[in-house]
Amino acid sequence: MQINRSILRGSYANIGDYVALTKPRVMSLVVFTALVGLMVAPGGIDPFTGVVALLCIAAGAGAAGALNMWYDADIDAVMARTAMRPIPSGRVSRSEALVFGLMLGMCAILALGTLLNMAAAVLLAFTIFFYVVVYTMWLKRRTPQNIVIGGAAGALPPVIGWVAAAGNVGLEPLILFLIIFLWTPPHFWALSLNLAGEYARAGVPMLPVVAGRAETKRQILLYSVLLVPTSLIPWALGFAGAIYGAAAAMLGAIMIVLAWQVRRSNDGERRPARRLFVFSMLYLVLLFGVLLMNAAPHAQSH
Repeated sequence: MQINRSILRGSYANIGDYVALTKPRVMSLVVFTALVGLMVAPGGIDPFTGVVALLCIAAGAGAAGALNMWYDADIDAVMARTAMRPIPSGRVSRSEALVFGLMLGMCAILALGTLLNMAAAVLLAFTIFFYVVVYTMWLKRRTPQNIVIGGAAGALPPVIGWVAAAGNVGLEPLILFLIIFLWTPPHFWALSLNLAGEYARAGVPMLPVVAGRAETKRQILLYSVLLVPTSLIPWALGFAGAIYGAAAAMLGAIMIVLAWQVRRSNDGERRPARRLFVFSMLYLVLLFGVLLMNAAPHAQSH
């Protein structure tokens, strides 16, 4: 009802509400992983081109976030975690969010294609399409594997960054894609363990709702174990140094320990899943941060 009333009475949106539509925290992680893709690409990239690429990728991520909120406004309204987002709280109408998301996305794709290269623009367009249509509209409300398959969209930014710099796809960005792809399920399922009741009420078939908590915990541990050897591939193939290899091993060990604690926890315990969720964000930032420091001299040497 709040959504309908907001449409009838018009919009009370300010700039902050439109910024909130872009999911800035998610966007910052997208931009950071895209930056790593830019920096590890061969041949390097001049600062102006790099900034343009990152702004376009940020705008594309923001557009995907806004379109996700436009479509999911009915779900967001019944979940405590999302009820104060701009649309369910009545500050932005659904139609305004739709127009804003479409315009921002088109501008990002056109700018990237015009100022850098068409390959990166096509990949950005595909990423937005995958997140909004394949994940949000199709998978999210139909399958408990929504996060696994939909995670591909969140894993593509370093590939877009690489293609923006190099003009083609290499092995390195595909490995970065795989790292984020395997990281996404334990990250989101750790969150959903503590929000299973809200997801059930909203009718979203997240894994804890459909398969139960025990199976979710098992899957979290499985993906965490798969993530660790995958994160070591950049070191094993020689495009990241020993410092990265040591950091990946140490961070991976902590991830597995926390996932094991979640696996062994009682259903009433909320802290182990919360701890894993928080650490998983730190894990990705630190892992890619070490890779970025490793890549800086590498990029300059080309």
